[in-house]
Amino acid sequence: MKIDGSELKKVLKNKAKQYTPRIILLCRNFMKRVGRMPNLKNPERFSDKLAWYILYYRDELMRVCTDKAAVRDYMESLGMGDLLNICYGVYERAEDIDWDSLPPKFVIKHTLSGEGMGIILVFDKSALNLEEIKKTLQSWLAEPPIRRASAGLWIFENQKPRIIIEKLLVENKDDDLPDYKFFCFNGRVFCSYFIRNSTTKTDRHAGELGIFDRDFRLLPASCPDWNPITEQPEKPKNYEKMVEIAEKLSEPFPHVRVDLYNLDGQIIFGELTFFSNTGPELFAPDSFDFELGKPFILPKKNYGVII
Repeated sequence: MKIDGSELKKVLKNKAKQYTPRIILLCRNFMKRVGRMPNLKNPERFSDKLAWYILYYRDELMRVCTDKAAVRDYMESLGMGDLLNICYGVYERAEDIDWDSLPPKFVIKHTLSGEGMGIILVFDKSALNLEEIKKTLQSWLAEPPIRRASAGLWIFENQKPRIIIEKLLVENKDDDLPDYKFFCFNGRVFCSYFIRNSTTKTDRHAGELGIFDRDFRLLPASCPDWNPITEQPEKPKNYEKMVEIAEKLSEPFPHVRVDLYNLDGQIIFGELTFFSNTGPELFAPDSFDFELGKPFILPKKNYGVII
């Protein structure tokens, strides 16, 4: 049997990552993204504390809440089921999907996907190439949930990959899909990202991102990968409700980012993200990395890194 060279290379690369010490994976990813090694002995920056958090702290609830299907049970347990997007089904095999029962529009997600990967937006079911879609989904399910990419993220280990199909969120009356990402520490919101003018039909970074304090005041900081929001936008009428939701969801965790959509006043849960941007993030100015690190009180180490 002839083996495709690119496929063999991918298999060998995944095997190498599987047996590479986690701390090396993380440091390699850190250097690639921000051009320096993380300070793990005396972390002060948010990015360095996040690296420490990845390596030295474990909580099985974090693993549960990373799964896009399992997190729905966590939401229900807190009485927040009304914030969940409509789910059409969760599947362990691509062949189990009843395509005829699905509406004309929907979104397909890998339950362990992140950072914009593992998502297929379907705007017209009748135009789908089902054979190609099935091949893609089968590749998702066949990929072993080893340490995510080159970042050494333990929350994806020993997780069973599945497919979840949900309602495709449509833009609001202003043709926008407002996205709020709350950075929470021990159950309290410190700041948030607000992303606007980024719709289902545009590139992920085509919109504008602003960083806001807990009271939704625009901060003099930005993320270089995004177009910055430079003027104070109007505060959403139900903003305090979003803060309340984010703080309730984040209570059990030293740190988590709570992502919520707000469509013409309807709040819809997005996801819980424990390792934002798979670790390090660049900020402008660089000093904001230290500011964001101040409320991040690291828990007691409860895991020893395997080296």
